[in-house]
Amino acid sequence: PMVDALARIREDINAGMNVHEAFRRTGRFNDTIIGLIQAGSEAGQLHQAFQSLATRMKSELFFQKQLKKATITPGVIIGVLTGAFIVSQVKIVPQVEQMLNGVGAKADGMTPISFKVSHFTQAVWPVFVLSVIAIGVIIVRSASVRNMILGFAMSNWRLLRLLIMSLRQMTFLSTIRLLHSNGINLAKSIRVSANSVRNTPFYQELRDAADKYEHSGVPLSTAFAKYTSVDAQITHMLAIGEKSASLDSQLEMLCEMYEEDSQNHMNTFSAALGFIVLIIAVSLIAAVFIGTFLPIFLMGPKMMQAGA
Repeated sequence: PMVDALARIREDINAGMNVHEAFRRTGRFNDTIIGLIQAGSEAGQLHQAFQSLATRMKSELFFQKQLKKATITPGVIIGVLTGAFIVSQVKIVPQVEQMLNGVGAKADGMTPISFKVSHFTQAVWPVFVLSVIAIGVIIVRSASVRNMILGFAMSNWRLLRLLIMSLRQMTFLSTIRLLHSNGINLAKSIRVSANSVRNTPFYQELRDAADKYEHSGVPLSTAFAKYTSVDAQITHMLAIGEKSASLDSQLEMLCEMYEEDSQNHMNTFSAALGFIVLIIAVSLIAAVFIGTFLPIFLMGPKMMQAGA
């Protein structure tokens, strides 16, 4: 599909259409990319615009890969171990119980508890599996549910909140810097950058700040301080940039700071999540062992005596 889109872009450009309109016509590129291409085309710096886009997309792909690696792999591990626990409780433990009843031996010690856990698992596992699937489908299809869950998790886990906030702020700051440094006015740069954090609280906040900055005449740092929930260091450095006419430099420094912060938080988050997954995995393995093999070890001698 991308090859076809690029071929259509080439045909439209050869037919005399503007570069950014040719990209927009495909419907495959967002407003941020189109806006940057337009700015580069109008300023005669199209190569620089594409180079900036390549750098931005490379950074985004890196963090997306890191985030998926930190969440998908642990989820798969926990899912497989949970499935193994359910299979052991539904298939193996009932066979042990049946063998025990067949020889007339009486369960004692921890064995009755293991059998009760098996009975409970057999009763609820279909509901549990269907509930997990239904919740997964709802989360995938509903952005509001994802935001609600993410907001709850961020409010209760400081490390996750720091990671998400740094990623979001890095995203829109880098977009503002790319657009503004390539000739798009600041208010429009902020509005377009809001599209990069759509479905987050920053989206409307950035649009409100852009409107106040453009129509009310308030300084950019004041608009960000009053109408957004960005970190204080952002408003402080924006104020320095306005007073010293070095806004592009301040935006570049902010992007570098938040990219470094995001990487540090990502590393810490991955380590913490790996530790949590390790604890859950050990617990599930222990549950499978205790629930499946312990009754066999404990009741084996009794079954042999009863059979004799």
